Amino acid sequence: MASLPKEERTRPVSATETAYLHPDAGTLNCIDWRDLEREIAAWEGLAREASEPNPFFESWYLLPALRHLPGSDQVGILRFERGGRLTGLLPVLREKRYYRWPVPQISSWLHANCFCGAPLVARGSEREFWRAMLEWADRSPGAALFMHLRAMPLGTPLHRALEDELTQQNRQVELVHLEHRAMLASNLAPQAYLDASLSTKKRKELRRQAKRLADEGELAVIRQGDAEGIAAWCDAFLSLETSGWKGKAGSALACDPATQALFRESLEGAASCARLERLTLTLDGRPLAMLATFLAPPGAFSYKTAFDEAYARFSPGVLLQRENLEMLARQDIDWTDSCAAADHPMIDHFWRERRPVGRLSIAIGGRLRRAAFRQFVRAETARNPSGTSS
Repeated sequence: MASLPKEERTRPVSATETAYLHPDAGTLNCIDWRDLEREIAAWEGLAREASEPNPFFESWYLLPALRHLPGSDQVGILRFERGGRLTGLLPVLREKRYYRWPVPQISSWLHANCFCGAPLVARGSEREFWRAMLEWADRSPGAALFMHLRAMPLGTPLHRALEDELTQQNRQVELVHLEHRAMLASNLAPQAYLDASLSTKKRKELRRQAKRLADEGELAVIRQGDAEGIAAWCDAFLSLETSGWKGKAGSALACDPATQALFRESLEGAASCARLERLTLTLDGRPLAMLATFLAPPGAFSYKTAFDEAYARFSPGVLLQRENLEMLARQDIDWTDSCAAADHPMIDHFWRERRPVGRLSIAIGGRLRRAAFRQFVRAETARNPSGTSS
């Protein structure tokens, strides 16, 4: 692909540059993420009224991630204010590479343990947020060829508002990757959902495994929604995960001090503000399977799970997921995102609904930059003639 024309190369945006709109529409600027630490109360208020819930961009998760994970010193926060109130928030990063290609772009900031990239935007301000973000990117693109939004839930009011704004501006957008991951969303009661999801043979096998496991000792299921014993629970989870294949592969949370600190601090923060449900299957008081779920009404997100592989013949992780169907009975939760990869061999058999999640590449800047983007994205999508599905 041809390099970006000289007249389209501009200096990187500073943290003080601002996109100014009509006063009624709001103001967006890019700030240092440390400045957000002074706005925790306003940030929490924004999370409660967000058009699309995203616990990974709430204060108790995003701040530990920024404090501990490598490369966070390059992250800026798009902060949107409307009527004197914090109304939108999105962490962004200027990246020099686009996956395996040396193509600069402005990207929403995600990491390996962040499973949703939707910005936090107050209901009723979706179009205004996207308009301000696009104006900011046009005014201060730096070396970026385009803007890249990752892990965006599709078909939501927030996504539809972006589509409407892009259509109105006649601005090119490409869905460059799409996946459908397991989701729990049903009006059925937990047992009825289980009956509908699994065959009679499979349900019988689960009952048999639970009975055989109970023969090994006292079996119990513990469900916690408060912060009591959270530090000890984190210790037990990290130990359980490290004892399995992830520990051997070096990918367990405890294998890296940064991800271990993120796990501990985020769970403690979530528990302290009633945003966490912990589910544990124990045998004689010892954890066999554990699950941490972030609560972001009306949604929930299955964050991390682990099980004792020495008891794999009893399928403790599957038995725990059977108990997790009680999420359907909660009045404040309409759906749960599995946060699992598409076609997951276990959860896809349990949870029948699917959530579309995509990566969007959006044209920014002036005429020449947009022409170069059209050339690039045409070449990218041509590499996948079957379309954008994962």
